[in-house]
Amino acid sequence: MAFYLRGALVEYLPAGPIAIANVIVFQYNPETMTHTWTQSDPEKAGPNQTTENPLAVNGDPGESFSFTLFLDAADTIADSAAAAAIAKASGVYSRLAALEMLLFPSAATTIGLLGTVTAKIGSLFGASRTQEQAVPANTLNTVLFVWGPGRIVPVRVTALTVTERLYDRALLNPTHAEVQITLRVLTSDELHDDDVLTGVAKAANAYTRGLRQSLAVANSVNAAESVVGMLPI
Repeated sequence: MAFYLRGALVEYLPAGPIAIANVIVFQYNPETMTHTWTQSDPEKAGPNQTTENPLAVNGDPGESFSFTLFLDAADTIADSAAAAAIAKASGVYSRLAALEMLLFPSAATTIGLLGTVTAKIGSLFGASRTQEQAVPANTLNTVLFVWGPGRIVPVRVTALTVTERLYDRALLNPTHAEVQITLRVLTSDELHDDDVLTGVAKAANAYTRGLRQSLAVANSVNAAESVVGMLPI
């Protein structure tokens, strides 16, 4: 059997000094993917400047991915006994639920909810208001988009559209679905140092950037000879 590498979204759920990984492996790789880069307009000229610098930028360009995932409970049933039991009971709803939870703040997860409840209980027994507010505000968990060894980047899910196709007869659980996903890649400047998983996300960014730079240099070497003949000087 040929090896089949699949894309995945890896959500990290903080649990004290460790992190629990919720790995969402794509059942089928998307056939097409839209990879978008955007660059903001240059800053306006200051009071002592006569013209704007058209090449001035505030930082790295914006980057996003958009693609559609296809889910099929019938194929899941054929994968393994454990997967079959879940698919027979809930169709593809368990996979949909895992994707949907990526949009919810960490307080909505079991671990986040446990932290909130603990803080509330502490306040009932005399804990100060400052201690209660130490529970983080609404934030999303760290998510890595893994598309082969060459693309591993921290992302935020900005859009999720689910089209449910068919349902089972017993509980009306969806058995076929299409999921349109849009991901925005987070820059290292956007990652907060107070997150215990910031190091993982920044390392992923640095790794992917370094590989991209190496490939760009390789292309420059290959194209150097042909470019010389095109230049007017």
